[in-house]
Amino acid sequence: MVKTIKEITNALNMATEYESWMDEVKADSRAGVQKAFQQWEKRRAKQRIVMEEHEQKLKFDQSFLPFEEALLAGADEAGRGPLAGPVVTAAVILPKDCKELVGINDSKQLTRKARENFAKIIKDYAIAYSIHFQSVEVIDEINIYEATKQSMKSCIESLSVRPNFCILDALELDISIPQKSIIKGDAKSLTIAAASILAKCARDEFMDRLHEQYPMYGFDKNAGYGTKQHLDALRQFGPIAEHRKSFEPIKSMMNKKEELLL
Repeated sequence: MVKTIKEITNALNMATEYESWMDEVKADSRAGVQKAFQQWEKRRAKQRIVMEEHEQKLKFDQSFLPFEEALLAGADEAGRGPLAGPVVTAAVILPKDCKELVGINDSKQLTRKARENFAKIIKDYAIAYSIHFQSVEVIDEINIYEATKQSMKSCIESLSVRPNFCILDALELDISIPQKSIIKGDAKSLTIAAASILAKCARDEFMDRLHEQYPMYGFDKNAGYGTKQHLDALRQFGPIAEHRKSFEPIKSMMNKKEELLL
């Protein structure tokens, strides 16, 4: 029985693997049918790539397990570079086999909507996760690098389940749990990528709330980074409490203000 182009398109949209009825679709001479089938093939090719990348990330993580049933925690941060707002760290322990986690990637490679969707999935399916906010005051007191390390240490130690091994994105911590520092870990590891998503989403939410209080700085768009709009607003309005006084150009602004007061 000949089906309409719409019916065939709907059937293709529902299909995840090649099925025998598609032989007739491939032989169908209608341009609309061929276009629909080509689009399905492109989607399938993209899905294969996503699945292959997912398997690679899983194998990477599994390579650090000291024994088969060991629990692996991944940790990452968001917000080391901005001029305003906290640095946020996250740690997460993922289940061994969870199809809902397919597609998780370095947070920087995902749209905000995709990050938010994955953040909910990660929280729903994770064995344990923890998010920590390190304040601007601590950042200014001990420097951003040490503040990030302290935050990540607190994050890992506050997990409700103790991991057997930790993998961290380019940091080494003073913790009793065996660990490995991995350069660009959020691109190689599923667990670190999941942590990067949790940290980024939590920080974006914080900066959105800060934007409601101080809309002139554009925190909802720049997340505290030194964009032209942000720098122009700093020169016009000066810094607020959530600006990092140890970061330039804010440090020079504060020094200049103190000189004028003397």
